[in-house]
Amino acid sequence: QVQLVESGGGLVQPGGSLKLSCVASGIDIALYVMEWYRQAPGKQRELVASITGHPYATYADSVQGRFVISRDNAKNTVFLQMNDLKPEDAAVYYCHGDYYSKTYWGQGTQVTVSS
Repeated sequence: QVQLVESGGGLVQPGGSLKLSCVASGIDIALYVMEWYRQAPGKQRELVASITGHPYATYADSVQGRFVISRDNAKNTVFLQMNDLKPEDAAVYYCHGDYYSKTYWGQGTQVTVSS
């Protein structure tokens, strides 16, 4: 059974930082493009950051320069370091793994940015 389990979300003040983790089981993430998505209330789910196995990372324009995606294949874990958080970053953040036709989602972790 494949599971992606996110953690690290919470409440943070504007300008603060959080580090999200996604631990995978049942798959070898070294084969996968790993991604972080987010979905705010009333909005569509959007891609935040992506990292290949090389690794090569890409980011949404809205988080470029503030967020860093990384992976530790030995620990089967993907991270999202989020710095200088803004109220508009508040959302449920989802981990996603993609390997050809095989795609998997985590259950999400809530990030709230408020003073």
